[in-house]
Amino acid sequence: MKATVRLRLMMLLVSSLLLSAFSVSAQPVSTGWLTHPEHPPVQVRFMLTGEVDKTTHQINGLLEVNLKGEWKTYWRSPGEGGISPILDWSRSTNLTALQWQWPTPTFYEQLGIMTLGYKHHVIFPMQLTFDDINQPMVFSGKLTLPTCTNICVLTEYELNLPAITLTEFKTDPTAQHLYQQGLANVPTHSNSTEVIKTSFDYDSQRLQIKLQQKNEWQDPQILVDGDQIGDDHFSQPVININNNIVTATYEVTNWLGKTHLSGKPVSITVSDALFAHELSTVIDDKPLVKSSSTNLLTVIGFALLGGLILNIMPCVLPVLGMKLNSMLTSSNLSKKTIRLQFLASAFGILTSFWLLASGLLILKLTGHAMGWGIQFQSPWFIAFMVSITALFTANLLGLFEVKLPGQLSTSIAKKGGNSTLGHFVQGMFATLLATPCSAPFLGTAVAFALGASVFEMWMVFTFLGLGMALPWLVFALFPNLILFMPKPGLWMNKIKALFGLMMLLTTLWLLTLLVPFIGGLTTLVTGLLFCVYLLYRIAKNKGKKTVIVILAVSLLITSAGLFTASLTTKHWATLIKDDLTWLPLNKNSIDQYVKQGNTVFVDITADWCITCKANKIGVILQDPVYSELQQESVITMKGDWTQPSDRITTYLKSHQRFGVPLNVVYGPNAPQGLTLPVLLSSDQVIQALEDAGRKQ
Repeated sequence: MKATVRLRLMMLLVSSLLLSAFSVSAQPVSTGWLTHPEHPPVQVRFMLTGEVDKTTHQINGLLEVNLKGEWKTYWRSPGEGGISPILDWSRSTNLTALQWQWPTPTFYEQLGIMTLGYKHHVIFPMQLTFDDINQPMVFSGKLTLPTCTNICVLTEYELNLPAITLTEFKTDPTAQHLYQQGLANVPTHSNSTEVIKTSFDYDSQRLQIKLQQKNEWQDPQILVDGDQIGDDHFSQPVININNNIVTATYEVTNWLGKTHLSGKPVSITVSDALFAHELSTVIDDKPLVKSSSTNLLTVIGFALLGGLILNIMPCVLPVLGMKLNSMLTSSNLSKKTIRLQFLASAFGILTSFWLLASGLLILKLTGHAMGWGIQFQSPWFIAFMVSITALFTANLLGLFEVKLPGQLSTSIAKKGGNSTLGHFVQGMFATLLATPCSAPFLGTAVAFALGASVFEMWMVFTFLGLGMALPWLVFALFPNLILFMPKPGLWMNKIKALFGLMMLLTTLWLLTLLVPFIGGLTTLVTGLLFCVYLLYRIAKNKGKKTVIVILAVSLLITSAGLFTASLTTKHWATLIKDDLTWLPLNKNSIDQYVKQGNTVFVDITADWCITCKANKIGVILQDPVYSELQQESVITMKGDWTQPSDRITTYLKSHQRFGVPLNVVYGPNAPQGLTLPVLLSSDQVIQALEDAGRKQ
């Protein structure tokens, strides 16, 4: 009996010892959660899964990072404004290599700087290679982790694990699950996605990559990095999808200047809705791949039409008055003189477009932002235009005449009293005044030109100028058309005064563009002083009765206009008060809103863009669009390009636009966004909201 009891006690003791040994072996090998006292928003822990591969001498591990709020850490190639995490494991024993696996990152933008990284929670799988399985392995490392919000913090964590007996190491289910969870987000090598072509153009510092896969692309993200890239940074790419082929175009920058990428090996990380792959290739220097079916001849046609349409855009209406005035005063001149004057105006237009092309080319070569109408972001240019239009106003109202030297005046008189130089300047002035406007076909042509070679850029701008100069060229080729114009007479003075009032309105409009730069009060006082001075000069030259008549007629026209509008509000568009909640443009917020099932309407505008104002008054602030944008599931965002903004310029480029307006609708069915035409219509906006996925 005693022997039986003794035997049972011994068996119980052995079982307890075995269970204790098993429990120790199965205990998770982890640093536990580590928090730096000076940076509590971030937690890290390092774990081993317990899976030992005797053949490859590898054991799996992971680094898990929790980030509170808007804190983020970075990818292996963090972009222009980031630093990649570093793990120094040199103090470890029986450890010969550590391979860090990187999950697919996300683009983030801060103050116009693009970075790649992770927010909230990320798991980095790792493979540790040991030397001798019969020797204990001791892991001792120091993690340097960069994290950023509006500020950046560089924090160090000591990652130390107890000595591990590899032959007795057991699997930890929790660590194994986390490892597999992290590995699922790491791009894999696959033959289903292949690189068709890479192209790098040194002059434009532009890289293009063309990929193909078996199925159609949905919402691809394509990243480029490599060990030999160094300080080269890649913009967020412009993506073009054609069935199962995708082309990504990057702007490449380097703080040292131009860079050479041809011949360098790179890694391409490509992810889509259902996969993430990593590819390797060598960058070629072949000509850039066209990102669409648009060829130069098509764009030249667009440029010609876009330039022609500029003649009837609101920004150019005052100049149309000057054109008509030129035609009326030319009816009694010889055909030769008429032809010369209209050719001079046409050449003035072409010269302005060539100057614009030269200026944009200089900006392009120096790496600055480019865009149609960007000169109106300069208060000095606006002030110059205000001065010029004010002089034209005063001249058209007969307040002064330009006095030229005697010999020059005699020469001009002999030629008919109209200066060829004056017509040339008039053509240049018309072009400068037209640049705040975007017209149909114009955006496509300008976008192509700013992304093309020097020759193609000059060709496109030349045909833009020819399109705008077409009315002048028609009269130059067929001067007999002047005979169909009314004969000059005293009535022309009244027409000239009307053109002067149109130019005055243009001057006052240009003056309002200075509000963001000099303030509303200064602008108001300047405008009032200018109007008072004009009335004073008119009273001095034409008499006080003329001033009284002008004020009376202005008051009468204003009253009649308001009265007529009040009677016809049901038949005309009535502007609704702009009480939409406009959030500032933020690409990351767009992605988050779309993931939550919302639709996002983006409006990129500028105070100097008349087409933008026409879209706002005629479509956005009119029903049914206004009511649709008021829905809870619709988020409205606005980007103001009145003043220079690298962030908005980058956004415009991502949609292959180089000017405003730009309107884009995002939604669950259109995460990349649906780009709307330059001139909006209610039907187009409503249809885009529906197509993007907002349910009625």
